[in-house]
Amino acid sequence: MRCRTGWISVSMQEVASVRMSQKNYVVVGGSHGIGLGIVKRLIRSAAAVTVVSRTWEFASSLPDVIHVPADVTTDTMDPGCLPDSIDGLAYCPGSIHLGPVRGLKPDAMIRDYELNVVGAVKCLQASLVAMKASGNSSMVMFSTVAVTQGLAMHSSVAAAKGAVEGLTRAFAAELAPKIRVNCIAPSLTDTPLAERLLSSDEKRHAMAQRHPLQRVGSVDDVAAMAEFLLTDVSSWITGQVMAVDGGMSRIRS
Repeated sequence: MRCRTGWISVSMQEVASVRMSQKNYVVVGGSHGIGLGIVKRLIRSAAAVTVVSRTWEFASSLPDVIHVPADVTTDTMDPGCLPDSIDGLAYCPGSIHLGPVRGLKPDAMIRDYELNVVGAVKCLQASLVAMKASGNSSMVMFSTVAVTQGLAMHSSVAAAKGAVEGLTRAFAAELAPKIRVNCIAPSLTDTPLAERLLSSDEKRHAMAQRHPLQRVGSVDDVAAMAEFLLTDVSSWITGQVMAVDGGMSRIRS
């Protein structure tokens, strides 16, 4: 597998010389939404970033990002396309498949599980040697407020993301002390994935009113927490599920 910086195909060996002094981060699902927000924050901190995603439309505006084209649900992850040392791994793919219990389809639930859980395992396995080489690496995954709140119509996504929270603790226990593993559980965030839930002013207002802080989350609200957990400033935090949800999971106003 070849890797790309912008739209130009390069090998990891060709960029290794300019990355030796930088922190190296891998963002899986970094082409849209929260993943892209994480990429932009890491670039601003002068980190070297590799994005693993099916597409990469931001080549012209973010030309120094290495792109590994891959579908985590179908492709075998090649460790050779990743940096030799990885200081942080963010696994951002997710789904919002909402519907009543009577309409749940086994195939759809399996797809949610493969994307949210199996894909995370595959990416960690491909990154593991490089993360251990860093000596102080961090992984961040994503859950949802629906796991703790029991929201109607969320059965499939809550089941898959509940498994992600279990993985977080199991990974953290097994990989300490060299690799920290944490999880972020957002409430509804203004991303392309949530577009149909925020498609009118009325919907946006109704969703905002469900949160004590009276607004829907922004990409940067969540990306800021991810950057914190990926970097050394959170070096004594592991095995945690961090709520970034406008207060929904803890308080009633």
